[in-house]
Amino acid sequence: MRLEFGAISKQFGNHQALCDVSLSVPEFQSLAIIGPSGGGKTTLLRIIAGLEIPESGHLSIDGQRVNFSEEFLLSHRRSIGTVFQAYNLFPHLTARENVILPLVKVHGRSTDEAHAVVEALFERFELSRHADQRPAELSGGQQQRVAIVRAIAIKPRFLIFDEPTSALDPEMTAEVLDFIAELRGEGRDLIIVTHNMGFAREVSDHCLFIAEGHVLEEGRSAELFSKPQHPQLVNFLAKVLRY
Repeated sequence: MRLEFGAISKQFGNHQALCDVSLSVPEFQSLAIIGPSGGGKTTLLRIIAGLEIPESGHLSIDGQRVNFSEEFLLSHRRSIGTVFQAYNLFPHLTARENVILPLVKVHGRSTDEAHAVVEALFERFELSRHADQRPAELSGGQQQRVAIVRAIAIKPRFLIFDEPTSALDPEMTAEVLDFIAELRGEGRDLIIVTHNMGFAREVSDHCLFIAEGHVLEEGRSAELFSKPQHPQLVNFLAKVLRY
């Protein structure tokens, strides 16, 4: 998978979230986006997902220019599996129904086909015994696994994760991170915003460091984490790895 950003800028009120981000990210399977809170990493992720529209600039994914018209973005969003930090499960639906609903209503699958897809995925990822439970009856880790299965079920071009473990305790965090690592092991393309530096280093083959709306350093993950160059990245890693 390849990404190219050309002078991407995004502003929210008086806050400049991204400032003329221009970057070509070479072929990768798993990309980690790291940086301090408020630095712009989630905004960049949401632009890739078609959930935010930049004020200026352009984006290409695998050589295809993203058209930021609403008509194009509707199709673009449907081709990507997006997993949010807050799970975004419907509280009145069971785990099974939360996965079936978008398959039928958004992606046009028949009810029988959707049921077959969901049953196979729930069995594969050991969620079958939770299929008839509502989100409030599930642990945070189980809810996030259901959200990930929902993203996988549409057979996306690639998967996007926005801080997938930020609301979880350490045990549930490990469970979800193992789940994501398993997906990477299957050869799926992933883009992940995460505050977990150990996971970012382990699961990604390329990494972007974003702060103050700029990509200050990028490169192969093993090198970026072992030999950081930019002073802000050096300080950031020293701080987060100390705690």
